[in-house]
Amino acid sequence: MESKFYEEDKLLVLKITSEIDDHNVQEIRRKADYEMERYMPKRVIFDFDSVTFMDSAGIGLIIGRYKFANMIGAKLELSNLTRKCKKNF
Repeated sequence: MESKFYEEDKLLVLKITSEIDDHNVQEIRRKADYEMERYMPKRVIFDFDSVTFMDSAGIGLIIGRYKFANMIGAKLELSNLTRKCKKNF
């Protein structure tokens, strides 16, 4: 997962570069939480442009990060959802 923080907009973009399944969701969760705590953004965008597969673990990941973002006062958005990911949502 790649991350980029834009200080002037208090925007954190998290680009997921792997499949989202049971095997790697813990690592994505850990990295996302770390970056959100580190920067305390006002907006968090998960970029799904490179995601080729997502199962129900991905839904749980996003719901958990949504709750965490609300807890720190941020809004969470999803961008560039692929067709396969849109089906799951």
